[in-house]
Amino acid sequence: MSAVNDTNFNSAVFLLTGIPGQEKVHLWISIPFCLVYVISIVGNSVIVFIIKTDPRLHEPMYIFLSMLAVTDLGLLISTMPTTLDIFLFNSREISLDACFAQLFFIHSFECIESSVLLLMAFDCFITIRDPLRYASILTLPRIGKMGLVCVLRGVAVMLPLPILLQWFQYCRSNVLSHCYCINQDVMKMACSDIRVNSIYGLSVALLMEGLDLLLIFLSYVMILKTVLSITYQVECLRALNTCVSHLCTVLLFYTPITGLSLLHRLGDGFSVLLQILLGYISLLVPPR
Repeated sequence: MSAVNDTNFNSAVFLLTGIPGQEKVHLWISIPFCLVYVISIVGNSVIVFIIKTDPRLHEPMYIFLSMLAVTDLGLLISTMPTTLDIFLFNSREISLDACFAQLFFIHSFECIESSVLLLMAFDCFITIRDPLRYASILTLPRIGKMGLVCVLRGVAVMLPLPILLQWFQYCRSNVLSHCYCINQDVMKMACSDIRVNSIYGLSVALLMEGLDLLLIFLSYVMILKTVLSITYQVECLRALNTCVSHLCTVLLFYTPITGLSLLHRLGDGFSVLLQILLGYISLLVPPR
């Protein structure tokens, strides 16, 4: 099915994109995609299972890790059907309602994951700054409430996105840039005034993920300040090692998502292949 460019036509479907120019080898490309999906799903499931079944791991650090694994599972499951449909069966069509539902879940899980990363930074901060009060501050009931707030925050903030998109008429080219639907990509297909959607999406990016990243940065500034005040070098290195893995996780999560968002908003002066590459990295590289 070719792209629709008739300005008087309200498209009933969108066409997703795999890797442009490589359609003949999509079946072969599906093999590493399937392997990555299987490894990620099995790995995250094992993490959740081990933490759930081992009472010794019912500590804040491991509970936050299990939250991150569950969120990543949700993100993988949200994108897997369309991605594998493209590479295995060359099935590119997705209805508007299915597209809106998919982008809601993708953005919701991304927002939840950002919140969990902030909680993990807070965990590192308390561990180093006030270890004696660690157990009394991060109690299991309090952690449960934090997790619930993360979920409600992600759902409440992202729910307006598909609602706003349903108001638009889609009469331009209906070919999307990725193998899954995201708000920045879909709203470009509309021939209606998208300023409200664009402003809301940018506000969410700045006030949610941007604010989370800023608070994570500030927490690490405080952590570094505390670590440098430690007299003994061995204790200093031991304290830093507890946060290195989390810092790497933050970089793996925010770098491709931020880059992808900027590329979509800055216009057509950048390579489409770069957008697609960042899209696959944000999708397939697990943030752990």
